[in-house]
Amino acid sequence: MSGHSKWASIKRSKGKADAARGKLFSRLIKEITVAAKLGGGDPEGNPRLRTAINTARNSNMPNKNIENAILKGTGQIDGISYEEATFEAYGPGGVAIVIECLTDNRNRTVSEVRHAITKAGGNLGAANSVMWMFHSKGSIHVAREAADEEKLMEIALDAGADDMTEAGSEFEITTSPEAFDKVKAAVEKASIAVVSAELTKVPENTIKVTGENAARILKLINALDDLDDTQSVYSNFDISDEDMKAFES
Repeated sequence: MSGHSKWASIKRSKGKADAARGKLFSRLIKEITVAAKLGGGDPEGNPRLRTAINTARNSNMPNKNIENAILKGTGQIDGISYEEATFEAYGPGGVAIVIECLTDNRNRTVSEVRHAITKAGGNLGAANSVMWMFHSKGSIHVAREAADEEKLMEIALDAGADDMTEAGSEFEITTSPEAFDKVKAAVEKASIAVVSAELTKVPENTIKVTGENAARILKLINALDDLDDTQSVYSNFDISDEDMKAFES
């Protein structure tokens, strides 16, 4: 299983703890606010906002919170102004990392991201130093016991998916960003439960890391993800199940 898929599983486990301490809601509110600011408050005409709202609802965010975030984004009520900031880096073992942030203080965010990367023995890179290694994709995860593999693949491909692969105990359907909503809707229409669905960045190739470097890169990605301004972290690591279990234990 690729690092991308493994990190998706880690994020879902972390999401439970994040929700308990309110961090997940804070992250989702920022995304909804910025999406509404950039593309308007109507989710039907704003795919980014529609995805953010669906994610928030799946995370049990109250509708009032969602509505207020949209109104802040469109300027109908006062709120903090956030800007997007993307950082690129090389971590332990030469692993490429992309960190997407929403911040109201870029200098603070730069300092925090640089500190985490440097502490782990990595280096903050220039623009497009690693971004070229990643492609924007839709990622839809379905539990293997929730659907017949052939049926699920047929549904996904007929709806416009690019591919479907095994990802541990799940199937991962990948799509273009444009086909994401249609494929997700087709899977759900077939009464197949979706574990997670998001727009993400998938690496073109992965780098195998083992032992100490594996532990260091996982620790670094967790540290970056825990920063208040971080929205998403992407990487091209590939780590064995044994090293993954050692880190999680």
